[in-house]
Amino acid sequence: MKKILNLIAILMFSLSFAQIDNVANGESITLRIHYGFLNAGSATLTAQNTTYKGAPHLYVKGTGQTTGAVRAFFKVDDLYESYINIHTGLPSFYVRNVKEGSYRQHFETTFNHDNSTLILTDKKTPANGSKVIKSVKGVQDMLSCFYYLRSKSPAELKTGTIINMNVWIDDEMFPFQLKVVGTENLKTKFGTINCLKIIPSVKSGRVFKEKEGVTMWVSNDYNHIPMLLKAELAVGSLKASIDDYKNVKYPLKFTQ
Repeated sequence: MKKILNLIAILMFSLSFAQIDNVANGESITLRIHYGFLNAGSATLTAQNTTYKGAPHLYVKGTGQTTGAVRAFFKVDDLYESYINIHTGLPSFYVRNVKEGSYRQHFETTFNHDNSTLILTDKKTPANGSKVIKSVKGVQDMLSCFYYLRSKSPAELKTGTIINMNVWIDDEMFPFQLKVVGTENLKTKFGTINCLKIIPSVKSGRVFKEKEGVTMWVSNDYNHIPMLLKAELAVGSLKASIDDYKNVKYPLKFTQ
């Protein structure tokens, strides 16, 4: 559960600049999270048009929380926020504020893409202040990469496509690689929908069983909505499936 928003974001990323014009104002996507046979929690992504420092941006918010029996022994309340420049698809400001059991973290990151630097501020421990960190061209945060990919057409995500990426997570840059391995008709609570099947390369050991222990299915259309995510963890397995969606710009083509 505590890694679900990271996974959703990381699995949806491309390094070429692109204008975001296919996300409707007020869009909302909710995933239901299962750990083994347990209904473990939910994750919700919302998007709204806004202005940041005089430029049009997309304000996106991701929340994640445990529910039911799982919350009784492991309480999670995570908040992620990102302001994404609509014309470039790059993040300008990013917040990660998480509460996972006894663990607490609250970072804010301001991106300067002109000189490939960022300013990291530790809000949990103000005494640590802010620091300037050297970045890389085209860096994304964990939320912005999701919406960045969605500006791509299905033709740009053909089977066999391999995408290398750099994603800012917490207070560190991580390189990832993902591969579009094919298409598949996926059954959901809303019906069957054609999806792209994506497998990322992830570091095995602490969290995942294998290097390629995560698989994600996204709608094979101009929305690229996440429909299902499966992760084989070092202990057990995790699944996140589409539970609700609102104000999606292009109709989702489900069949019964």
